[in-house]
Amino acid sequence: MKLSQALLEALESLSGNKLRSGLTVLGIVIGVAAVIAMLAVGNGAQASITGSISSIGTNLLFVFSGAPQDQGGPGGGGGRSGNNVRPLTLADAEAMSDPLVAPSVAQVAPALQGRGAVAYAGENSSTTINGVTPTYYAVRNLELAEGEFINEEHILGRMSVVVLGPDTADNLFGRHEGVVGETIRIEGQPFRVIGVLVAKGGGAFGSEDDGVYVPFTTAQARLLKHESYNQVDIIFAQAASAEAVPTAVEEISAVLRQRHRTPVGADDFSVLTQQDFLSTFSAITNVLTIFLGGIAGISLLVGGIGIMNIMLVSVSERTREIGLRKALGARKRDILLQFLTESSLLSFIGGVIGILFGWLIAFVIGKIAVASGTDFVPIVGSNAILLSTSFSAAIGLFFGIYPASRAANLEPVEALRHE
Repeated sequence: MKLSQALLEALESLSGNKLRSGLTVLGIVIGVAAVIAMLAVGNGAQASITGSISSIGTNLLFVFSGAPQDQGGPGGGGGRSGNNVRPLTLADAEAMSDPLVAPSVAQVAPALQGRGAVAYAGENSSTTINGVTPTYYAVRNLELAEGEFINEEHILGRMSVVVLGPDTADNLFGRHEGVVGETIRIEGQPFRVIGVLVAKGGGAFGSEDDGVYVPFTTAQARLLKHESYNQVDIIFAQAASAEAVPTAVEEISAVLRQRHRTPVGADDFSVLTQQDFLSTFSAITNVLTIFLGGIAGISLLVGGIGIMNIMLVSVSERTREIGLRKALGARKRDILLQFLTESSLLSFIGGVIGILFGWLIAFVIGKIAVASGTDFVPIVGSNAILLSTSFSAAIGLFFGIYPASRAANLEPVEALRHE
């Protein structure tokens, strides 16, 4: 039997039981659509996270107090986990910014960080308080939607001024335009709003948009006090270029080892790069994508069982037909080909419809994300389509083999006597 003839007979057989064939195809459709939609969500999440991290610069370095194993991964904070750990100080930041000692380091921005309450006209919010210097703006690659950023005058005067992240502005004022000049309270103290940042989305330490930025000296004296007056929570450094990042890491490490008097291998500090965070988040999102795809793959497995079930029923109903075909000269492989073609056709039709349906689900999820203000776009990749279609084809063949083999092995005489 030729493949084309087997295909025509399969179409004729399946069209004779439209409802049953349709319900069988539905299992494959749901499985393929689920796989494609889940992988699209995983790929979109990975692209959104890596894009947000990359947007703040590929040459950005993060310097923490505490050995690397004490950081607990990205976002570990100031690393004050051990009694023998020497905290980072303003003097450390000044030493890093010396062009003679660290020529690959372009700019350095020490910062204080903590959580605190902000309020305006009865609206209260808990957010991140950042005590920063003027260089923080360039090092973190920030942009202003309106107003100005912290400058040297604010630092020297320990002024009560604040720059708001757009999310914080929305929480307090219900808008993030036209708020410059307003007065808010941070930890009960009045601060005048001098600027609002452009939205940037999530970063290595959570959302860059939910926070307030005050002069370093103001935070140092009134908001984020430490045991040592010159202590800082984190130092951000900007390498001269993306290519200079490895050299800048070595130079910063050498400076801190000398200042902290620690031997190589016993550092009480950590220097992380954007690539470190990208690698970590990529690993997390890859695991998430595989997990989601695996759950969706169960639907495909259920669809395959449905194909086997319907083919077994078909074999039972068409026993006399199979006996007649064999009596007229049909070979075992002809019967096998016929039933495998039917199961594969069911799987193929379900796979094609599932691809379209999965793409539609991903499209709708993307539209919902945009409507809710979330910077997230599901990505339907060619690998997801190939994986789901290949898996559905394999499911059709695998679960069609037993019914097809059972039909092919029927004895003609017994089949013709079947009622």
